[in-house]
Amino acid sequence: MKLRAEFITHGSEDEQVMVSTDTKLFSGLVRSNSTASFIIGCLKEETTLEEIVDAMASEYDAPRDKIAQDVAKVIETLRGIGAIDG
Repeated sequence: MKLRAEFITHGSEDEQVMVSTDTKLFSGLVRSNSTASFIIGCLKEETTLEEIVDAMASEYDAPRDKIAQDVAKVIETLRGIGAIDG
């Protein structure tokens, strides 16, 4: 899976924003916290859910099952707005 090319992101220290260049896909602005920003960053390259969980587990000190839940929730939300291919 991968973030669709029609979605552009811009990040700062505290948050990331994402917009679609194709309003037929999604019209609006997505603001992400640091966890979602990390996941979206991973999705800029072809990846899998497990690879994202592995990357987050090496970056954050949190239980792996909680990380997996958070990743699944963010990916579900991104799929809901058409932001993910695959």
